[in-house]
Amino acid sequence: MRHRLVLTALLAVGGLAMSACSLGEQPGTTAERGSLADKGTLDGVNLTVGSKEFTEQLVLCEVTAKSLESVGAKVKRTCGMSGSSSVRAALLSDDIDMYWEYTGTGWVTHLKQTTPINDPAEQFAAVAKADLDGNGVRWLDPSPANNTYAIAASTEKAAELKVGTISEYANLVKSNPSAASFCGAAEFFSREDGWPGVEKAYGFALERSAKAELALGAVPNSIDKANPCNFGEVFATDGRVAALGLTVLTDDKKFFTPYNPSLTVRKEVIEQNPKLADIIAPISLALDDDALRELNAQVDVEGKTPEEAAQGWLVAKGFVR
Repeated sequence: MRHRLVLTALLAVGGLAMSACSLGEQPGTTAERGSLADKGTLDGVNLTVGSKEFTEQLVLCEVTAKSLESVGAKVKRTCGMSGSSSVRAALLSDDIDMYWEYTGTGWVTHLKQTTPINDPAEQFAAVAKADLDGNGVRWLDPSPANNTYAIAASTEKAAELKVGTISEYANLVKSNPSAASFCGAAEFFSREDGWPGVEKAYGFALERSAKAELALGAVPNSIDKANPCNFGEVFATDGRVAALGLTVLTDDKKFFTPYNPSLTVRKEVIEQNPKLADIIAPISLALDDDALRELNAQVDVEGKTPEEAAQGWLVAKGFVR
């Protein structure tokens, strides 16, 4: 669920991210009790927290682990798993106890629903009920942030090509496909709530030669430089959208479904530790669009590790010390 295109920068950022939150690794900084302890304690409880591999997920994994440690839990981290399917499978097979998932991903990818729900509250209610009933997965109260997919270009390129909406992009595909060149990650190109769905909703089909599959973290810098693509996949809460001055195309047909993050937890884990929901609730509420953009930017733009970004935010909010 985002690093620089230049290989050296990509490796440096990736190294920072994984050194801070690699699979099963325990970071050295332990969060101490703050305001979260007022919600309850998990003294001596053993929990495993997982995440996907992109920046926001690495930060959320560390935010969750530090929060739980601050109220007495013993936490194993399995941050940085590759792809939504892998981390979901780990949850269902009891390899991890929890991870942050997005409502749209849960509904379309995991529950195989073909009709997204545009209202965020209705989308959450639907996915939470269906996943609990069908799979024993509990969705805790969602974050107000909406990390939906989006299509972006550099501001200069968008102005040059006179493209400000996805409908205008669709027209460009038909009139000048090479100018509509598009970069995206493998998952976006394969998901119905990603590229295939966009093409169907907006009535276009970009030729294969005009598409480039890149590592997710390389896309923002690629489109900023218009090399190898003029347009590309971004996320609404990516801190580099503002830092690079990218223009996000208006989704004028409102195709992209809401993607509110929610901590998904195996039913038996929450039943054994009911205070977990109370402890996570204030964190989720505080993770709005601005908070996630800032946390993502601290890692992707400023070069902090996910651990450092998470610790600083939690301390600033008083959640931990």
